Amino acid sequence: MIRTFKVLSLLLSYPTAEIQAAATDMKNVLDEEALLTPRDRQALARLIDELADGDIYDMQERYVLLFDRTRTLSLNLFEHVHGESRDRGQAMVDLKTMYEERGLAIDAKELPDHLPLFLEFLATLPLREAREILAQPLHIVVALGERLAKRKSVYAGAFGALAAIAGGKTPAEEVRALLDEPEHDPDDLDALDRIWEAEAVTFGGGDDAACGPDRLRTRIRAANRPAPDHA
Repeated sequence: MIRTFKVLSLLLSYPTAEIQAAATDMKNVLDEEALLTPRDRQALARLIDELADGDIYDMQERYVLLFDRTRTLSLNLFEHVHGESRDRGQAMVDLKTMYEERGLAIDAKELPDHLPLFLEFLATLPLREAREILAQPLHIVVALGERLAKRKSVYAGAFGALAAIAGGKTPAEEVRALLDEPEHDPDDLDALDRIWEAEAVTFGGGDDAACGPDRLRTRIRAANRPAPDHA
């Protein structure tokens, strides 16, 4: 169990009183496992402290504005490469199958490409394999981190930590393609309504034999740019 991934999963989840209460435990895990440099752990400590000390309702409102109402900061990984197309549905079927083949059962209502869930899965793997799989959506992770840093958001530290764990060379062209997409305004309620009214993603079908890490790589790398919005 790679507990650092568990901590990152919690930090990128919707804030709750339970997460606030776990602040000291999360810091202890990061220090004991020492998977990250002191600098990266310090950046995460700032996020942990802000979540722990802030008003829970303010923390929840900020989270929703950032990650739920700002599509370019969505924590659903495949949304950045497939948008709401049917390809995203099949990609998530493949990802869900990969989880199940490695013993992680998820609720039918959970989206397999949701980053906190993805990190829960990585926590169950040997570190080398977890790094290899994390490296596949690295361009998405780095782009999200840069967007958050531009906003001076303390959440940028979590994405910097993920990039550091993944290691390797950042795919600059793919990151730039994502960053070239215009920022979405969380206060544009008409655009938000159009997103919610889009065709729902469904699970089912597909070629089960074609699932696994290689399939995940193919799904992510096949789309060099995010799918355009269909306003």
